[in-house]
Amino acid sequence: MDKLIEILKDLHDDVDFESTEGLIDDGILDSLDIVTLITEIDSEFGVVIPPEEIVPENFNSAQAIMALINRIDED
Repeated sequence: MDKLIEILKDLHDDVDFESTEGLIDDGILDSLDIVTLITEIDSEFGVVIPPEEIVPENFNSAQAIMALINRIDED
């Protein structure tokens, strides 16, 4: 989780990603941020996020993103 928080902080260092929910719903992360995030997740975690998993509920919080990474990594 720490590495994911670092990646997110690189995108927006003014957001408390450990407690913020609604990253997509509240417009904190935009489409360019998501593309960057997906690339960084692949690089750091070795997890390729399939297109069908790129939905707002999977990116609305750091916890949701980490759950997505773990779910894909288990497959």
